[in-house]
Amino acid sequence: MEGVIDMQNTETTKYIIHAKIKVDGVIERPDVVGAIFGQTEGLLGDDLDLRELQKSGRIGRIDVNTKSSGGKSIGTIDLPSSLDKVETSILAASLETIDRIGPCVSTISVTRVEDVRSSKRRYIIDRAKVILTGLFDENVPQSQEITEEVKQSVRVEEMIQYGKDGIPAGPNIYDSDAIIVVEGRADVLTLLKYGIKNAIAVGGTNIPQAVIDLCKKKIVTAFTDGDRGGELIIKELMQVTDIDFVARAPDGKMVEELTQKEVMKALHQKIPIEQAMEYYSMDDRKAGSNNFKQRRHEVKRAQIKSRRSDRRDSDEGAKEEPTKTPEDALQVDKETVATPSKLKPSKEIEPPVSACQRDGERHMDEIAGTFTARLIDPEDRVLKEVPVRDLASELKEIEKSVKTVVFDGVITQRLVDIAFERGVEHLMGIKKGNIAKVPVSVNIHTIDQC
Repeated sequence: MEGVIDMQNTETTKYIIHAKIKVDGVIERPDVVGAIFGQTEGLLGDDLDLRELQKSGRIGRIDVNTKSSGGKSIGTIDLPSSLDKVETSILAASLETIDRIGPCVSTISVTRVEDVRSSKRRYIIDRAKVILTGLFDENVPQSQEITEEVKQSVRVEEMIQYGKDGIPAGPNIYDSDAIIVVEGRADVLTLLKYGIKNAIAVGGTNIPQAVIDLCKKKIVTAFTDGDRGGELIIKELMQVTDIDFVARAPDGKMVEELTQKEVMKALHQKIPIEQAMEYYSMDDRKAGSNNFKQRRHEVKRAQIKSRRSDRRDSDEGAKEEPTKTPEDALQVDKETVATPSKLKPSKEIEPPVSACQRDGERHMDEIAGTFTARLIDPEDRVLKEVPVRDLASELKEIEKSVKTVVFDGVITQRLVDIAFERGVEHLMGIKKGNIAKVPVSVNIHTIDQC
């Protein structure tokens, strides 16, 4: 840009005509300049005569660069102009009429006409970038940074130290009937930023005794990060103190990273402590915990075996019981009346187990802990075995008739409705969810009923 400006002898330059020159001979700059002025003189009239235009400052100094090699010369011509576009174009075209320089044949061709103002604009933009990134004082904060710094200092001043251990907490921790237990100091600051002033930090899985005692006096919501560490803190709180609700940040996020909308949403979606154990079990299952799968598999097998053993004992007892005569029965009645303290409660008579329940029990035993579902046809043959997460869609799409569905999951209202639409007679799962209505044609069985 500096070279372009130096080349121009007038501050009013708008355009620069760039041309190439080829000459069959050896020439120098004065030869080219003389040919330009001499061969265009009188060609375009007095208004566009190059000598007059240069005297009036409407064109600048003609810059010529040439080099010779092997008896030939090539070079460039740059001609600054403050004329308008039309006059500059005419002037550029006139240069191409020059066919001789001195005794040598020459060819001049215009390559482009540069708009100096565009060049200046590009220069301004590039230079402004350099100034912005390198020359401004980087230590000067933006207005948003100033605002945030002031807010941060206010929040820090509002934070108090609770107990002899100096636990970070909000200023309303003493007066509020409900408190929010978070993981660390940054989480308390985040809640203070959003106007929540009744939070207290636990500082990790080693819960301070002051927090344990405080939780026993307040309505407590445990609000932790959406990671494994947050889950461990909740489980420890459940063991060492009393909490009433559990709230979690979205999966993979920390409380200190949440926006105000995300914080409020997480707190509104808190669950009662009674549901927390089941919730975390489902969470472990989603995470694919082998320990959890094995543990639940063993529990279900133990339940099934226990029920089978009770049934066998009941059946064998009925078979081995000797036939009593009327006199024996009368004697027993007399003894019972005479010694009421020896009276023992009889076992509750269980309803007979159907063949469908026995088959379902067998299937349930086989798929325990695998989170799969089996679709069984009217001939008691397994049509398909699919993951529980795909059960609803598979049940809708399967073309063959399905009589029984056995799956390792919770029976929901949606599954009941789909089973009714597909003509399924038996729906068998681990347990029942919130089911408002059950069609007469659909029989629901759970592991406790098998």
